[in-house]
Amino acid sequence: MSDHFAGMTALVTGASAGLGEEFARQLAARGVTRLALVARRADRLEALRAELAGPALRVDCFPADLAHEDAVTHLMSDLEAAGFAPDILINNAGFGDVGNFEDAEPAKLESMLAVNVVALTRLSRWAVPGMVERHRGWICNVGSSAGMLPLPQFAVYAATKAYVNSFSEALRLELRATGVKVLALCPGPVETEFGQVASRPDGKRKFSAPAALAVSKEDVVSQTLDAMAAGSARLIPGLAVRFPILLAESTPRWLMRPFFNLVSSRFRPESA
Repeated sequence: MSDHFAGMTALVTGASAGLGEEFARQLAARGVTRLALVARRADRLEALRAELAGPALRVDCFPADLAHEDAVTHLMSDLEAAGFAPDILINNAGFGDVGNFEDAEPAKLESMLAVNVVALTRLSRWAVPGMVERHRGWICNVGSSAGMLPLPQFAVYAATKAYVNSFSEALRLELRATGVKVLALCPGPVETEFGQVASRPDGKRKFSAPAALAVSKEDVVSQTLDAMAAGSARLIPGLAVRFPILLAESTPRWLMRPFFNLVSSRFRPESA
């Protein structure tokens, strides 16, 4: 196991479950000496702290709902008050919504934009100057393979992840000569709580990770930390996802539209 991150400090958002929880565990195993865990559910953060903290690792919990502007502001102030300066930033917090756009709950869409786009951007802006000053740092922005295509019934979610993917690539180029590395993580289906949150209580479509395409969260995080250490620009974990996504991404949009038109009846059968 690489000790590339030994002695480093790391901030992980969305750390109460799924990929965020796994990032915390694997960063601890790779020798970071201080972890800051951020999520809404304080009880889960405390349970994770009890599991990971020890003589060689300090773990601090910062319960915060990143959908609220004030909460992000307070989080950054609390981190500074605690003397926390991250060498590693894992912008993992985010969620989705599945269903036709006109049926979406407006408040959920606004929260999704706030968490997936605004909070990620603000935390990156907060962390980057210190990393540049120290000539050292790693940022992993959790985008999605969904951000590489316009996805009906995931219209807003896919658009937020397209922002994350593009922002990460541009930021990597800006910081290329500073010693700060930026990775866009673009997973396909992963067995996490994503499907439960994205599915609407009264919606006809329930999202779950297809077994043939799903990659375990352990493998996703392990591959991601290796890619970060290597200074990679982007990672799409899992060959079964990577090849079709790269093929679709390289196909001109005008060639893709007829395919989307053919399958559009799935999303609005009454007008087929």
